[in-house]
Amino acid sequence: MTKKLQGKVALVVGGASGIGRAIAECFYAEGATVALADRNRDACEEIAVLLGDSATHHGVDVADESSVQLMVGEVISYHQAIDVLVNCAGILDETPFLDMSAEKFDRMISINLRGAFLVGRYVAEEMVKRKSGRIINISSQLALKGGVGLSHYCSAKAGLLGLTKSMARELG
Repeated sequence: MTKKLQGKVALVVGGASGIGRAIAECFYAEGATVALADRNRDACEEIAVLLGDSATHHGVDVADESSVQLMVGEVISYHQAIDVLVNCAGILDETPFLDMSAEKFDRMISINLRGAFLVGRYVAEEMVKRKSGRIINISSQLALKGGVGLSHYCSAKAGLLGLTKSMARELG
């Protein structure tokens, strides 16, 4: 059986748990060299060890531009390229709209939307130079329908849909 991603490097941001981890495992099973990035460095390292010698792990705070730049630089330096980016880093908590502070709202937007922008921006720069690459941003069905106690989360995920569509038109 041919592995569809043989010879490709996939960067999975938010790859230490949940959907990101499942995606990283699937990409690895399809032959990709997987670079895992997450703020949970220990869990990220554990998953990389499970995926094998070619997998690498990188700490990152997606809300911090310098942290993102450093991580993307490390991945490109080590692997020479990023063929596929999966932006899956995110947080979720429930807070009623009338109880939500601006700080809590800003934190959600910073991680779930701005983080995908930052990683996508620095990875896309390299992909454009190479004239090749794929970017996958993980959103949520709640971006379309909303949710009780989730106005900040739904706003970030709806913004991510708009960002993704704009990136596709501009970079495709």
